[in-house]
Amino acid sequence: MASTRRAPRTMLEYLIQQRERTYEEMADAFLRLEEPAAISARHLGRLARGERGSAGATPATRRALQAMFGMPLEELLRPWTPELVIAQPATDDGSLVLPSPGNERSLIRMAAERARRFTLLAAESTTPEAVEQLRDDVQRLALAYPQRPLTELLGDMVETQDTLFALLERRQTPQQARKLHFLTAVTSGLLAKASHDLADPHAAMLQARTAVLCADQADHNGLRAWLRGLQSMVAYWAGRYAEAVRYAEAGTNIAAGTAGTTSVWLPVSAARGYAALGNSAKALSAIRAAEEAWNRVEPDEVDELGGICTFNQPRTLYYAADALAWLPNEADQAVDFSTRAVNAYANPNDPAWAFGDQAGSHSDLAIARIAARDLEGAVEAVRPVLELPPSQRINGIIHSVQRVHQAVTRAGLAVEGRDLLQQIEDFTSTPLKALPR
Repeated sequence: MASTRRAPRTMLEYLIQQRERTYEEMADAFLRLEEPAAISARHLGRLARGERGSAGATPATRRALQAMFGMPLEELLRPWTPELVIAQPATDDGSLVLPSPGNERSLIRMAAERARRFTLLAAESTTPEAVEQLRDDVQRLALAYPQRPLTELLGDMVETQDTLFALLERRQTPQQARKLHFLTAVTSGLLAKASHDLADPHAAMLQARTAVLCADQADHNGLRAWLRGLQSMVAYWAGRYAEAVRYAEAGTNIAAGTAGTTSVWLPVSAARGYAALGNSAKALSAIRAAEEAWNRVEPDEVDELGGICTFNQPRTLYYAADALAWLPNEADQAVDFSTRAVNAYANPNDPAWAFGDQAGSHSDLAIARIAARDLEGAVEAVRPVLELPPSQRINGIIHSVQRVHQAVTRAGLAVEGRDLLQQIEDFTSTPLKALPR
């Protein structure tokens, strides 16, 4: 009777099973790679069974696994499911382990990804075509980030950053190096935002500092300013409001010689920090400065990427509403700006639409209505936010909804609003960061 093969527990175990080799044979194969690396059969087996994480792997082991299977160690250690698309050599002759028949879309994606990696990494030096392909990859991520769940994008972002780092470790012409540093800075900025969305401000700032280093190598002030905006945002949602103001104002100084949309983002970011600190005068002044900055905007190289790299009019309304929601004496303006922001984000087919900013706008409208003791209106405003699935409950949205909770209790409406408070507590108990990965 034929023996039944154990279901693989990780992608790595699946790939080893497909090659029909023992762990001892695979460990021996590592020694014959172009860049040989030693790994014991026992250690390889533990990795494949998911008994060891990636943290303890040496750089040589990581490179060897990447060379052997064509994907980073973190991807190899992912829990295996039949739906995963496999695009790996099954044998030494280079044949592929293909998805099941009838899954043509997966075959096309697999072939495209294999062609992309070959184009980027096979050549001795980075070609203009490879750089253009990477720019397309980064732009696709920038456009998708505000509109799609992070869980759908994070793997692509990590892989793109890893590819860029690998290329920068090679010798490049000054022109190619500048372009690669620019794209690496943007990608690291996206990962800073991703870290923030997963409620890890330490990792977010680490990614942001790496991005700033790359922006300095690219010598691009618009990019430097955009990254200060990201750092201000991370600090704001971490409750470090004075730090948020400092980053925003530092970015404003950098952006003085530029005219991209970041020149609007920075002052209105400072407005949120000032408002959270209770400085109404400076908050209102910063909002006016942001509105006036629109008269001087000329899109730059960062804006050309679109999506999260471009600050638009709806985001200006949302940020202003978010600032005004902190100021009890500006309740009328808070209602006005938050209503306009909600309307601006009403159409999910609008290229400027962003689920996170839409949720923030609805939360700010709820806070403004609570200040007017309109509890029913607040419930109506925040209802769409409380219907978001866990995959979209990013850190900023969780904090925005918690501010609604605080506004209800501070207004003395806890008894009348107990159902709303319970819904908010249920919502915030399952944030994106708590989902299994």
